[in-house]
Amino acid sequence: MAEKTLFQRIMDGELPGDIVYEDEQCVVLRDINPQAPVHLLIIPRKPIPSLNEVTEEDAPLIGHLFVVARQMAEREGIARTGYRTVFNTGPDAQQSIYHLHLHLLGGRKFTWPPG
Repeated sequence: MAEKTLFQRIMDGELPGDIVYEDEQCVVLRDINPQAPVHLLIIPRKPIPSLNEVTEEDAPLIGHLFVVARQMAEREGIARTGYRTVFNTGPDAQQSIYHLHLHLLGGRKFTWPPG
């Protein structure tokens, strides 16, 4: 059996996490190293290592992550001012935990291009 990721351990209650929302498909945590006043991680319960491993069968789940992102943006008060959603995929994109997660960032003005 593969070693559990940090996110899986939080979802399983083995480690603490600032969970702000959960349903049968995903969990939403506050990032422990926020890059904006609002920085949430929307994590599917299904352990998909990265966007590179997403399949057609995962399409409804990925769509659900974005619906939850919109709901969280409204709840956090950033829906009207704007927010950014990001999947980091692989080492060049600074993916550090190989359990797919969607970043929701907002509460400040962003620049373009990022990073």
